[in-house]
Amino acid sequence: MLARARSLAGALCLAMSAAPIVAVAAQQPRAPLLLEATIPLPDTGGRIDHLAIDLRRGRLFVAELGNGTVDIVDLASRKVAHRLSGLNEPQGIGYSPVADTLAVASRGDGSVRLFRGEDLAPAGIVQLGSDADNVRVDASGRFAVGYGDGSIAVIDPASRTVLSEAKLTGHPEGFQLEPSGRAIVNVPDARQIAVVDPASGRQMATWRVPGFGSNFPMALTRDGRIVAAVFRSPSRLVLLDASNGAVVQSLQTCGDADDVFFDERRYRIYVSCGSGSVAVAQDGYGGYRNLILIPTSSGARTSLFVPELDRLFVAKRAGLLGREAAILVLRPQGDRAD
Repeated sequence: MLARARSLAGALCLAMSAAPIVAVAAQQPRAPLLLEATIPLPDTGGRIDHLAIDLRRGRLFVAELGNGTVDIVDLASRKVAHRLSGLNEPQGIGYSPVADTLAVASRGDGSVRLFRGEDLAPAGIVQLGSDADNVRVDASGRFAVGYGDGSIAVIDPASRTVLSEAKLTGHPEGFQLEPSGRAIVNVPDARQIAVVDPASGRQMATWRVPGFGSNFPMALTRDGRIVAAVFRSPSRLVLLDASNGAVVQSLQTCGDADDVFFDERRYRIYVSCGSGSVAVAQDGYGGYRNLILIPTSSGARTSLFVPELDRLFVAKRAGLLGREAAILVLRPQGDRAD
């Protein structure tokens, strides 16, 4: 995608795209993201963390860290259909269609709680130790979970055991699993991006982007060739060559980013930010450029783009003056704009 008209050397024009991004309301008919629906999350206070999808049943899972709950949203009716309660600061969440199992990782007690997909009945607990965080699902249906002072554990949902563990130099934030099985991991405390083999536990490479810190969200193209890492200090979207960690391009983006996604159908990138917007970057033949900011809500920094549904779900937390927590359903519009 990115490589077709660009050599890495030429793209190292880190042209740093410093031009400000213009904000456009999602309700505008020509906006790249159109607000299609707002799904209320009743009785939900505090911070909302990550989201996961069960495509077969049309369910969206919402980890509500501040509420100690996980809401299960039925996308057909656009209502909360069920709630899992009594969780200790749930933040990471993942659904394995292979195992038909939901995994909820909790910061408060370091646990990963498993639930059967069919009826959401408890299916076991794996205790990792502390600060269980981001969850990813590999091609075999196993869960990879970042936790503690620097580890990624691979969990088998059938046996409810840790199969392997990779050690890092700091707490892992956003990470992605390559088709080859490697994990590319943001380690902001160490100011690095680590490449590890979860099976052997070996760290294979260390990438650094000088001058940038607090790298939290990460995305990977389907072919595993380009990594998008978003830094909060300063607010930058950085694209890297996944084969060697070389910086391909860097763009200004919105503040307090927590999720980033490639929309490969439209050659776009979406970055959701706690500053209250989704930044949209568009790929042209000369590289990505900032397209627009779509206003959302202050603190709405977590999101999930589901290509199969062609929707971006953004979690809006409750606020002052009775503002209710909700899921914003944003529908992408248009095709690639050169």
